[in-house]
Amino acid sequence: MTPSRPYLVRAINEWILDNGMTPYLLVNADYQGVDVPRRFVENGRIVLNIDPAAVEGLHIDNDYVEFNARFQGDPWHIIIPMPAVLAIYARENGQGMMFSEDEYEGPSPPESPGPEGGGGGSTRPALKVVK
Repeated sequence: MTPSRPYLVRAINEWILDNGMTPYLLVNADYQGVDVPRRFVENGRIVLNIDPAAVEGLHIDNDYVEFNARFQGDPWHIIIPMPAVLAIYARENGQGMMFSEDEYEGPSPPESPGPEGGGGGSTRPALKVVK
């Protein structure tokens, strides 16, 4: 079966918005292909506000979450591969869903991008508790 994460992210985002709250994404910023402003990353994680008032062009498909946003006035095109989405929740009350980091099968991508098609180990990332 295909992973359930993209379907749940879209549904929970809609549910949070329907209830007048602000959807936030918790993202593994070290996952290969994640494009976010690194200066806001803490312990390999970044929290992003995806409320329609905060972003432009939000697109959540089965492979990526993409949108345009500003960080301290600087424009960014944010790209998040779906396996890097660790949680979606409402800022106001914390309700939402966390996702397993191992839902997507196969070897883990390297923490730093390497040459395409390059070899490398298939080590798994260590899990950390984020508070």
